[in-house]
Amino acid sequence: MKIMTGRRPKLVLSPSRYTVPAPGVSAGDFEIYASYRGSPTSGFFGTLKVVRKTDGRLLFPFDGAETIGPYSKKDEAVNAASARGSEIVQADIRIPEM
Repeated sequence: MKIMTGRRPKLVLSPSRYTVPAPGVSAGDFEIYASYRGSPTSGFFGTLKVVRKTDGRLLFPFDGAETIGPYSKKDEAVNAASARGSEIVQADIRIPEM
């Protein structure tokens, strides 16, 4: 599993609309992009994008996904986003979302 912090998430497109979903079997089959947004006055919110590399499926964010924060420090927001990303990866390895 590769965790990237401080970078803007990249758009990942599925190779084909007709690709059969391929579940990830290890943490190396996922990309986690964790960062933050906000300010000291409004609080810092974690931003997160989790992509399964085997089929390009975006696992997070999804419609209705919870917000991560607010936190008083940037590092807290990024760490919370990274932890949530790791939870999503482990859950998808156990029970793949198709």
